[in-house]
Amino acid sequence: MATQTKSQVQAAFFQTLKKAYSFYTGGFVAFVILLAIAEQMGLPRKWIGYIFLFATVGLYAGIGILSRTADIAEYYVAGRRVPAFFNGMATGADWMSAASFIGMAGTLYLTGYFGLAFVLGWTGGYCLVALFLAPYLRKFGQFTIPDFLGARYGGHIPRFVGILAAILCSFTYVVAQIYGVGLVTTRLVDVPFEVGVFLGLGGILVCSFLGGMRAVTWTQVAQYIVLIVAYMIPVIWLSVKHTGVPIPHVVYGKVLEKVTAREAELIKDPKELEVRKIFAERSAAAKEKLKDVPKAYQADKAAATNRLADLKAQNAPSEQIKAAEGAIPASVDAAKAAYARDAGLAARSGPPLRHAEAFPGKDDQARDINRKNFLALILCLMVGTAALPHILMRYYTTPSVKEARQSVTWSLFFIFLLYFTAPALAVLAKFDVYTLLVGSEFSKLPAWVAAWQKVDATLLSITDINKDGIVQLAEIVIGGDIIVLATPEIAGLPYVISGLVAAGGLAAALSTADGLLLTIANALSHDLYYKMIDPHASTQKRVTISKVLLLVVALIAAWVASQKPADILFLVSAAFSLAAAGFFPALTLGIFWKRANKWGATLGMLAGVGITFYYMAMTQPWLRRVFGVQSSIADNTWWDINPISAGIFGIPLGFVVIIVVSLLTAAPDKETQELVDHVRYPHLRGDIDTQAT
Repeated sequence: MATQTKSQVQAAFFQTLKKAYSFYTGGFVAFVILLAIAEQMGLPRKWIGYIFLFATVGLYAGIGILSRTADIAEYYVAGRRVPAFFNGMATGADWMSAASFIGMAGTLYLTGYFGLAFVLGWTGGYCLVALFLAPYLRKFGQFTIPDFLGARYGGHIPRFVGILAAILCSFTYVVAQIYGVGLVTTRLVDVPFEVGVFLGLGGILVCSFLGGMRAVTWTQVAQYIVLIVAYMIPVIWLSVKHTGVPIPHVVYGKVLEKVTAREAELIKDPKELEVRKIFAERSAAAKEKLKDVPKAYQADKAAATNRLADLKAQNAPSEQIKAAEGAIPASVDAAKAAYARDAGLAARSGPPLRHAEAFPGKDDQARDINRKNFLALILCLMVGTAALPHILMRYYTTPSVKEARQSVTWSLFFIFLLYFTAPALAVLAKFDVYTLLVGSEFSKLPAWVAAWQKVDATLLSITDINKDGIVQLAEIVIGGDIIVLATPEIAGLPYVISGLVAAGGLAAALSTADGLLLTIANALSHDLYYKMIDPHASTQKRVTISKVLLLVVALIAAWVASQKPADILFLVSAAFSLAAAGFFPALTLGIFWKRANKWGATLGMLAGVGITFYYMAMTQPWLRRVFGVQSSIADNTWWDINPISAGIFGIPLGFVVIIVVSLLTAAPDKETQELVDHVRYPHLRGDIDTQAT
């Protein structure tokens, strides 16, 4: 009878949530329609941006305030009463980070076939979650991933290493989200990037600060609705525009054929060849200058000074004089940096990448390297997906093990909606750029070009290299991080849709940042402070410490993001490699192999994370600068593996170290082995909820 009553309560709760979010969705659609009408009546674009920003962030803040709690189970795991359907939606939002919403289609746009590694890896990872981790962790039933490591392997050492690994991968990930928040906010309300970062940070904190997992869960459901609506509208519009069919997934293959044909034209176009030749010559000249920078600096300074004197003598226009003054190198170091940039133009001297070519390369060796990195990246993303702490924590919030499994299925469905659309969006946007922007006159560039160049010239730059007044493809530098955000303007949609897409990108970044910050704060307050330092701390004190730490970590992450350390996709991929190497071997062996013990898990996690981070430090330019690495990147790569796939070395090393060390040291005690049986086998009913008491 008690079970029946509990089921009825859960069913009633589900119906209440269904009704509430149905009203919310209808209200949001009506809000967008009203803004579109207001735009047609003359509402300025700037106001549309402000309205979208403050209305959506205000909505999330309202949910956060209404969901505020000091109850420990509500704060950490939303009271373990989130239905599978809504937990799947919240997980989808948690998962749809700035990388998925902003970076996925952009990566497919820039890299073509290779970008499918992200789609396959991130989607396939949920199969590993469903098979190997989610139901077992839910049956274990406590609050965090270090909780499991501490209980399964015994003692504080595995827990502490788990805390460090969780902080490292989550912090890397959250920096990417806050970077995305700054990017979106800057475009939405036209403020400096650094201001946009801290403006968006307020939206992140107000969602997670007051109510923990409870507030984050219900906010993420609302954010998922915003982001999926925002993502679908532009791509459906482009599909209708180019094919007349509103289902882009069905017809984008025809558009890809047109893109392929256009690529063939651009490869042979005389003007394109002219621009690429100029890039090749500039690169070669710069490489020569780098051989003796002081000498080249003196020669260039003298030439620029003479040209400035000639222009002044001829009473040239002030614009030309200013340009000549700017061409005089300020110092030897400035000249060296300029030569290095020009040397990099060699990458733009080659033909455009063929979108549909599987593993492009100038020879068999290059194609083999691309194939190897494609497969390595899929593996790292799949395994990393199955080991990210902020995703695995979501399955602690369901009422039962059964609903944890169902929740994974719903997660896959909600993620599928966006991931199945991203390849179509990339192709449709590329077709617009290749046919409408390429070949247009510089004097008639669309307004969105100037707007995005103002945000960040590294994200979009179009320069008339051969001075013919016509845009060539080789003259366009476009960053993957703006493809989705700029698509409505590229497609000629009303500005309100641009605001909607920016709000969707903001929702994606905010939802993931909320979950990540909560993971870091919980690891420090629950696992480090409560479990290891003060086991007698009151509930109120633990929640208060978690909130303070959340604020501190958020501010540090915002400062790092404001420095623009790397692009969004690299930061996110790095987090996946670190999580894969640090957690997956210890978690899976902890569930499926009784012989795995404390020292094996501890050393395995350290070895996996250590080798992964070391490889990134040796091969990623930003990290190389931090650690002062002087040798060339090529000298430090192993088997030509890209730094974003560094987990390919850490994952097997973690497994090997855990197995070998566990076999060489004492087996776990009987109580630990019984815990493994309890977690793994369905006939042993019940959840371990000792921590809740």
